[in-house]
Amino acid sequence: MNNRRIFLQKAGLSAMALSVPAFTPLSAMTNFSTNNQDTRTLRVAIMGLGSYGTRVAEAIQDCKRTKLVGVISGTPSKITAWQSKYNIPAKNCYNYENFDAIKDNPEIDAVYVITPNGLHKSQSIRVAQAGKHVICEKPMAVNALEAQEMVDACDKAGVKLLIGYRMHFEPNTLEIVRMRKAGELGTPLFFQGLSGFIIGDPTQWRLDKELAGGGAMMDIGIYSINGARYMLGEEPVWVTAQETKNNPEKFKEGVDETIQFQLGFPSGAVASCLSTYSMNNLDRFFLNGNKGFAELLPATGYGPIKGKTHKGPLDKPHTTHQTVQMDEMAAIIFDGKTPELPVDGREGLKDMKVIDAIFQAVRTGQKVKLDLV
Repeated sequence: MNNRRIFLQKAGLSAMALSVPAFTPLSAMTNFSTNNQDTRTLRVAIMGLGSYGTRVAEAIQDCKRTKLVGVISGTPSKITAWQSKYNIPAKNCYNYENFDAIKDNPEIDAVYVITPNGLHKSQSIRVAQAGKHVICEKPMAVNALEAQEMVDACDKAGVKLLIGYRMHFEPNTLEIVRMRKAGELGTPLFFQGLSGFIIGDPTQWRLDKELAGGGAMMDIGIYSINGARYMLGEEPVWVTAQETKNNPEKFKEGVDETIQFQLGFPSGAVASCLSTYSMNNLDRFFLNGNKGFAELLPATGYGPIKGKTHKGPLDKPHTTHQTVQMDEMAAIIFDGKTPELPVDGREGLKDMKVIDAIFQAVRTGQKVKLDLV
C-alpha cells in the first residue's frame, strides 16, 4: 500500500524547474504536408511499462506507420531493459517528474499513457501541455469531470486525444456494425454484454480505489458499456444498476466486485449487462434484432475474436489488435481519417458519464437519466 501511495505522489508531482525555450507549436514539430499522407510514421513514447505497456510495445513492432521511440517510467531498471530491447536512445527516456521535457524533443509525436486510471488525467494534461498528441488507455479517467478536463486541455493545446478502444478496429466487431447499419438484423431490440473474470492479487492497483477509481466496472465493465452503444448504434437515455459484494475484505469500499446494469435507448431497445471480478468465462456480446442476431464469443479478449450471426459464422482474419489500433491512430492523427467507430476523447467521456450514472444508480437504487448527445 505504501509503495502505491508513493507512486501516486511521485507521478502527480509538478515537473522540476527546467530551462526551456519558448513553446513550439505542434505544427512546427511535425510535417503536416498532405503530400506525405500515408507515409509519415507516428513516433510514440509509452508511459507506464507494465504488462499492457509491454503488449503494446510488442504489437508496435509489426506496425507499418507507428514506431516506439521513447519511454516514461518511474522504474529505472525497466527503462534500461526497454532501451536495450527496443533500441531506444537515452535522450528519449524520461521519468514521471521530468517528462514535461518532451516539449523540446522533436523525435516524439505522441505519448501513450498506460498507467493506473487515477493518474490518467494529470499525466495526459501534462503531455498535452508539452505539445504532444495523447493516446490514453481506457477508462480515460476515474469520472466524467476528469475526462472533460482532459478533453478541454487537449483542445486548448491543439493536440489529439485518442482512447485505446482497440475493439473499434476489430474486423468481426465492425462486420456486425456494418450488418446493423445495413438493416440485415432488422430493428435492433436487445443487447447483452457479459464482462468478467476472477481477479487475483488482492494488493494490486486495480483493487485500490485511489489508483483505479473503482473495481471491475472500470477495468472490464466498460467493454459492455461501450459495446452496447456501438452495437445498438444509439446513446442510452437511462440506466439502472445493482451491486453484489460477496467478499468485502478483498473488495473494499468504493471497489465494486459485481454490478448488473441495464440501459434504455431512445428507440425502445434495451441492454442488460454484467461486470464482475468474481466469475470466469464471461466475455460475450449478443445483439438481437427483429430479423436476425449477432454474437461475439469471445467478444473483447486479445484475440482471435470469434462469433456468428443468423447468416453463419464470422470469420474475418485476426491481426493483433494493438498493431491495427496504432496504425489506425497514425492515420487519424496525420491524415485526418475518420474511423468507423470513434476513438476520440469525447467518445471516452461518454463512457465515463455512463459509469458515473451506474455508480449513482447503485447508491440510490433509482433509475438515472443520461444525456450523452
